[in-house]
Amino acid sequence: MSEQSVGPVAKSNAAGWTRPLRSLLGLAMAALLIVVSSTLVGFGYWRARDSALVNAEADMRAFSDRLVDRMGILSGRTTALVGFTASIANSFLVPPPERLDDKITLLREVIAQSPDLDGIYAGYPDGAFIQAVDLKTEAWRKALVAPAGTDVAIRVMEPMAAEVRSSRLVFLDKDGRQTLERRLPATDFDPRGRPWYQAAVNGTKPTAIGPYMMATTGTLGMSISQAHRSNRGIVIGADIDLGTITEFMAHERLTPGTVAVVMDAAGRPIMHSDRGLMARMTAPKERGEPSVSRAADPLLKGIRANLPKDGGVSVADIGGRTYIIMATSVKSVLLLAGHRTVVAAPLDELTAAASRSLYQGLAIAAAIVMLGLVTALFVARLITQSLGHLTANANRLQDLDFTAPSEVSSHIAEISTLGRAMSRARDAIFTFALYVPKELVRKGIESGEFAGRGARRQEVTAWFTDIYDFTTLSEQRTPEEVLALLSDYFDLFNETVSAHGGEIIQFLGDSVFAMWNAPVANERHAENACRCALAVERKLRVFNADLKARGLPELRTRFGVHTGTAVVGSVGARQRLQYTAMGDTVNVASRLEGMNKLYGTTILASSAVVAQCGDAIAFRPLGEAQVKGRMTALDIYEVVGEKTDGDCQPDGPEPRVARQA
Repeated sequence: MSEQSVGPVAKSNAAGWTRPLRSLLGLAMAALLIVVSSTLVGFGYWRARDSALVNAEADMRAFSDRLVDRMGILSGRTTALVGFTASIANSFLVPPPERLDDKITLLREVIAQSPDLDGIYAGYPDGAFIQAVDLKTEAWRKALVAPAGTDVAIRVMEPMAAEVRSSRLVFLDKDGRQTLERRLPATDFDPRGRPWYQAAVNGTKPTAIGPYMMATTGTLGMSISQAHRSNRGIVIGADIDLGTITEFMAHERLTPGTVAVVMDAAGRPIMHSDRGLMARMTAPKERGEPSVSRAADPLLKGIRANLPKDGGVSVADIGGRTYIIMATSVKSVLLLAGHRTVVAAPLDELTAAASRSLYQGLAIAAAIVMLGLVTALFVARLITQSLGHLTANANRLQDLDFTAPSEVSSHIAEISTLGRAMSRARDAIFTFALYVPKELVRKGIESGEFAGRGARRQEVTAWFTDIYDFTTLSEQRTPEEVLALLSDYFDLFNETVSAHGGEIIQFLGDSVFAMWNAPVANERHAENACRCALAVERKLRVFNADLKARGLPELRTRFGVHTGTAVVGSVGARQRLQYTAMGDTVNVASRLEGMNKLYGTTILASSAVVAQCGDAIAFRPLGEAQVKGRMTALDIYEVVGEKTDGDCQPDGPEPRVARQA
């Protein structure tokens, strides 16, 4: 039916139905979805939650069992090695240095059998001591200043009763050959005063000490020691690195928020899955022995207050979250015997997987219901999506960003026509932007400088360049060759000036006029202008080398830099404006560029530039010069380079008055 046959009333009804119809369809479908979903969620969530709790309890128990198993393996292997040494190693019945080679051979073999050992040692009733450490540990290598190519270090201390107690350090390579022996300073170290010795001396069974932070490696460790079967006054001990246990606790957590703790019989935490709390939980005492203190952690405090019985489970609200807590005693392992493993997992994380599965099922069940809503919103989506693309393209055009095309396809004729019109506008603006400094326009709009005709006084650094003998070069080449050469040349300038925070105001034939500190403020504008000139000079060397290789003439460029107050702003006719700077500052920069030919230099700067650069740029003073258009003389400096620490001001020639430029 045509628009004329419908009439004004029909048109009004059609316009009136457009919005309410989408709203009513959306509300109806949403209400139906809520009713169906709430019924399914109310029934399924509780079943999923109960199932998740049962599975979580089983997973927590399995985790505790694996943790105890790991401690059992580590403990059993170390206890066996210590027991073997204490039972059949007769070479240890005499203190060092007697039968030293036999002792070293056995200690090396024990080290090789257990990668978790931090060291193995023997203490004697007369104060003698021998120890072997694995130099694969970087902390030991640094502490002992181990030479390259050594695998094991042996520390030997003779009896305390010796008139001059000998203490030495022997380094061995991987084949057991001695590579270096070092005498150690006298020490009052007495193994008989160490806890591992006192716990095992005159005993018949292995004993465990710790955990504690080992002084040399800074890792958590324990000691297992046992008296020698044939002489109970001789004690064999080994330090165990518990890093594998703490790593297991950190990496094998059930959920990201799960906390695993090993507590002693008094309920004090000694191992924690959070590495950040380990340092706060372990406070070393004198001689490296620790006193384990409770970490100042609210979660840990809440866990201790709600510990269940052995093998049981408790539920507690801690810090606004509900936790499931399980505690298991360590009974059959020498290492950490009598301690408890405690696992606490947040309820919301334990039920997260079940909730996700439930929501996936609900999504499938609600798909049919949602289909009606999607259908009702489809037409609206066609309109808003197309308009959204057009809005995004308009915003990009405002930023002079032409990276994305502005073509917008739509089944709605008006939007399709608008998209084609915007595409034509994009092409027109893109072509126009090639003839104006795009970055300058963008920054000027952002800073509010481009608000119409007007100017203001502002301190700037002006920067002029010119190609030496460009007229002769142009006469020797076709206009097309000169144009191609200048295009590549100006690309280099545009990239480098922009990278140093400046703006190219104008290309003047073969010259470049750039400016710093306008339209965007630049605190170190003079320094950045000098750095830019030096950077362009370096790039031109590469550029000219390429030209020379292609048989083209080199472009020798001169620079003039001056800092001062200029009138900066937009000037011109109503229909055509140009952002520029005018005044003595700009003229002086241009004159300085031309004066390079009088001094045989490349980059000339004024004393105003030198004053602002401080110690960042190296200058060579050239004396005073009379610049054309100025009544007073100007101190002239050559820009030599960028200063580094230790650079000093280069000496220049005797100051002289140059001819007027």
